[in-house]
Amino acid sequence: MDNIYLYMLIALTILAVADIIVGVSNDAINFLNSAIGSKALSLKTIMIVASLGIFIGAVYSSGLMEVARKGIFVPAEFNFHEIMLIFMTVMITDILLLDFFNTLGLPTSTTVSIVFNLLGAAVVMALIKIGASDTQTFADLGDYINTKKAFEIISGILLSVVIAFSIGAIVQWFSRLIFTFHYTDKIKNFGAIFGGLALTAILYFIFMKGLKGTPYYSELKGYLEGNEIYIILCGFLLFTLLSFAYQKITKKSILIIVIAVGTFGLALAFSGNDLVNFIGVPMAAYHSYEAWSVSGASATDFTMGVLSKKMPAEPFLLFIAGGIMVITLWFSKKAKTVAETEISLSRQSDTHEKFKPNLLSRSIVKGTTLLTNALTVIIPKSTQKKVNASFQKPDSALLLTKDQSIEAPAFDMIRASVNLMVAGVLISIATTMKLPLSTTYVTFMVAMGTSLADRAWGADSAVYRVAGVLNVIGGWFFTAIAAFMGAGLVVFLINWHPAVMTPILLLLTVILLVRNYLSHKSKSLTKSEDSLKNAESSSLQGVIHESTNNIANVVKRGNKIYSNAINGLAKQDLAMLKKNKKQIDKLSLEVDNLRDNIFYFIKNLDESSVGASNFYINILGYLQDMTQSLEYISKASHKHVNNNHKKLKFNQIKELKEVDGSLEQLLNEIKDAFESRSFEQIGNILNREKNIFKVVSEKIQKQVERTRTEESSPKNTTLYFGLLLETKDLLKATMSLLEEYHNAHDASVKPAKLTPENKEEA
Repeated sequence: MDNIYLYMLIALTILAVADIIVGVSNDAINFLNSAIGSKALSLKTIMIVASLGIFIGAVYSSGLMEVARKGIFVPAEFNFHEIMLIFMTVMITDILLLDFFNTLGLPTSTTVSIVFNLLGAAVVMALIKIGASDTQTFADLGDYINTKKAFEIISGILLSVVIAFSIGAIVQWFSRLIFTFHYTDKIKNFGAIFGGLALTAILYFIFMKGLKGTPYYSELKGYLEGNEIYIILCGFLLFTLLSFAYQKITKKSILIIVIAVGTFGLALAFSGNDLVNFIGVPMAAYHSYEAWSVSGASATDFTMGVLSKKMPAEPFLLFIAGGIMVITLWFSKKAKTVAETEISLSRQSDTHEKFKPNLLSRSIVKGTTLLTNALTVIIPKSTQKKVNASFQKPDSALLLTKDQSIEAPAFDMIRASVNLMVAGVLISIATTMKLPLSTTYVTFMVAMGTSLADRAWGADSAVYRVAGVLNVIGGWFFTAIAAFMGAGLVVFLINWHPAVMTPILLLLTVILLVRNYLSHKSKSLTKSEDSLKNAESSSLQGVIHESTNNIANVVKRGNKIYSNAINGLAKQDLAMLKKNKKQIDKLSLEVDNLRDNIFYFIKNLDESSVGASNFYINILGYLQDMTQSLEYISKASHKHVNNNHKKLKFNQIKELKEVDGSLEQLLNEIKDAFESRSFEQIGNILNREKNIFKVVSEKIQKQVERTRTEESSPKNTTLYFGLLLETKDLLKATMSLLEEYHNAHDASVKPAKLTPENKEEA
């Protein structure tokens, strides 16, 4: 039995490595997004700077390791056996929870996850002990939990949401008021002062305050304490002079240096604060095993009061952990997926919104709009005019399409600098107070506060952005609840039979991690495959050729969606129909995104090619008609099977298959014509229009006759007529699209007809 604890320790070590990989994939957004979003530095430079910050910051985390040992529960109330079960539970649950969020591409808090995992596991283990005792009751639960410290940590995490958002918004508002969006000239004049302030703030709180969490602080304590004001003043003067010299010598903006130093500092602060989330529990387990192995007592008799004492920092292990974090940062693809969420929510220009608006987001936007309107009555018009002038965006940004804006910087270097400066300072303050503040909470809410102050959430995007923020915050609360309940369930199962349940749960963890990795990899590879592209050409001929890919794409995917709907209906295959419904939703969304881009398309057209707008608008209209018909067919089929209605009769299925065969042949010919640019085939296809419609009309007539004589199911009749009528609408939209394309293509390549006057001149 004793060997099981050694195996647990080995498993915890492996889980620690996995937790670092999963955790960094989630938390890389904390220190990368500002630099990536502003595109002030190359991605390689950003990664190198962040890697150095992570590696050095690993040493800073030693002061926070006690949170895992005694911050949530009272270790003296548990024996070694129980503590090891708690630690094993926490690591398993933490990894699965974080990987779940990474796979979804949503940032969550590793701090919230570890805190509530510890709390859930400790509470359930305490309840098990109380249940087995004759003298204790539920009222004694407080003896097992460090309620004061736990409440302090949890309240600090929640409070950080409000503080980070508010400070980020205030600092950004004043920064934008001073520098405006046209900040190039002002940075030349005042950039040295801004650089001095930013660099002093970042480096003072990162290094001076951060040093208090390390074992090296005692050696420097005499030089630092009592001299803080002098250090800040000297730092400000030094960094201001260095900023001035940098701008004069290189002719570059000091904001580049601020962003580089801020990324380094934030990565360092992240590593110092969050490393405890990944290896704090395994290190506490190692110290527990070390103390128990030399005690000579049995695992169930050896109480863990030793964890309440100060433990060695293990710098070597911290450096190894830092190295694993750096490697993960460079190679994790999930980190990039999670980063996209925060960047899209804080993007200054329009983008493809990831979240759908909800009742709460609409209410918040409406309430804020009413408040803003009320304030405009109070504030003098002259003041409003001056403030609005500072927030006036460059005209060039207004003409970018959504796809172009995604390629452009998400926000400028002023906002990136504020994000890094404010987040770094707040996290460093928490680190010196030995509070495991959620770096995800802080960096995310600072970014949201600065984007709000920067008016990135305009009337056209606010409801989507607010919905996104609410989704992420809701995800944090879900993390807390899921971590508490999940850890409680897992510790109950492990405690039931450790020798059996531990390997089973470890195997399940490995299976789920591998499955999620393969699923994410598959999605990443197929994400851009067959996706629709916005037209960017400024001439009619160019738009015609650009549209061919979209038409071929919709026809190809529509053909598959139609066939799957009919086959799923024939086989009563609910899984196929459900998957098919998702495919048509995706296609419909892409077509809607093309329509949303019409404003930018028309704005960018040449004066001589305005006629291209009519063609493009008509094409998008027909594509939307096609997807709407496919949507009805797919969803009606799914609804029929999902509601367990009667299966369609053999003749009905047979006739639908005949229609599907004819339609499949037609759509394949259309796809081939557009893919090969064989536009002469379009005319031949149009000539067969009547034959296709005739096939569908015959089936409708047959069903009318069946309904009068033998059909007994109203639901079947409704579904069958609905499918055939929508098929007719699908064919009409398809043929109208072909005709529009055929006419426009002919007009763009054939010379204008000679009029009688032209003939005389000729």
